Amino acid sequence: MSLLSEVQLEFPADAGQGTRVSVRVQNAQGGPVVSIAGELDLTTAPHLRAVLLKVTAVCPRGCGISLDLSGVTFCDCTGLHVLLSSRQQALGADRPLAITAGSPRVDRLLEITGTAPLFTPAG
Repeated sequence: MSLLSEVQLEFPADAGQGTRVSVRVQNAQGGPVVSIAGELDLTTAPHLRAVLLKVTAVCPRGCGISLDLSGVTFCDCTGLHVLLSSRQQALGADRPLAITAGSPRVDRLLEITGTAPLFTPAG
């Protein structure tokens, strides 16, 4: 049974501006996987927040949400804030959120800010 249909979104949607971020949601056995590629910044972070809120809302209680950030080429403090606030919201709804793959840029940002342990998948 599929709770989420496979979705792929690109922002901004205007063809003339070029795609800055792509968000793909897929069902997996352990729960949804949200794959993000491109730039997470002031312009694109609100779109990611909206997707993560929706995924959290439709994901069954106790089900984990995995983030694949291996395609993220840039992440500023706005992107980090969305990741942290989405994690907090998901945990509050008993839906743990973990980063299962990160890009060197994301890994470095999480390391510098001391937030990497917050996104470790449950063992």
